[in-house]
Amino acid sequence: MPPKPPTGLNCNALLPRSTPRLPFLPRSTTRTIKSTFTPRPSRFAPPTTGLPTLSASSTAALARKAASNTLPLRPGALAIKKGMTAIYDPESGKRTPCTVLQLERNEVIALKTRDRHGYWAVQVGAGWKHPSNVTRPMLGHFAQAGVSPKRWVAEFRVKDERGMVDVGGRIEAGWWREGGWVDVRSTGRGMGFAGGMKKWGFSGQPASHGNSLTHRAMGSAGGSQGSGSRVLPGKKMAGRMGNESVTVQNLKVLKVDEENGIVVVTGCVGGPKGCIVKIQDAIKKPWPEFSMPPFTGKMTGAPVLEAEVEAV
Repeated sequence: MPPKPPTGLNCNALLPRSTPRLPFLPRSTTRTIKSTFTPRPSRFAPPTTGLPTLSASSTAALARKAASNTLPLRPGALAIKKGMTAIYDPESGKRTPCTVLQLERNEVIALKTRDRHGYWAVQVGAGWKHPSNVTRPMLGHFAQAGVSPKRWVAEFRVKDERGMVDVGGRIEAGWWREGGWVDVRSTGRGMGFAGGMKKWGFSGQPASHGNSLTHRAMGSAGGSQGSGSRVLPGKKMAGRMGNESVTVQNLKVLKVDEENGIVVVTGCVGGPKGCIVKIQDAIKKPWPEFSMPPFTGKMTGAPVLEAEVEAV
């Protein structure tokens, strides 16, 4: 039997013309053992299950977020924390602590759409501010929406276009009903510089048996050789306490006073009296039954002329 020609070479050029031509065998780029078995399907979204193909793009991430219940269906409002009180049940005599929140001139200023901004959101302003204390860009922003200058402005993300409200529309206390569930976000009260026991709940060191003036001390902050002669990141130490965003979920609405714009919720809400609070439908509870105002996609506020903006 004649020897086989080497692969990857054009052996036809080395043979005489009278010899039958041999087929050209290309060189293999990878040296491996080829398996005779079919490749196993991936266990991540295999094609046989009908699941959508996973993707790391921002468009796919927004699509997954829209399909889940991580965003409410409608926007929320800005309220002022008036303080805490209690409500007694006349039948059972049970005392329920609650927090009083008051809405003040909540109006829609702008809309954020998926096509233009990449997400769905409603910008809401509350309160009132003297025009002389507002910058000219913000004056133009408020004038374009046809609303008065607002003291507080915040965005509320919604699931899709069904949560859009016309610019200039008002959000009153009747937006919620008694028995519903809301999530509340606010900025907690600042405590200033606090030690480890107050900030992190450390138990402290022994009160006797040789301990001298280190009863409330934090103790060792890090080892020498074992941990690299350094303090590891995230170490619980003394520092500023409070003045952080606090979210309280699943608060039940006890009372709603539409005339005075008051919403009473159970439990406590972070922050001191008079702080601004964001209130929105709870994402971990069933969505309330509501009827959204018809959305036309146009400005419903009173039109403002350019001359009026310059006069302000």
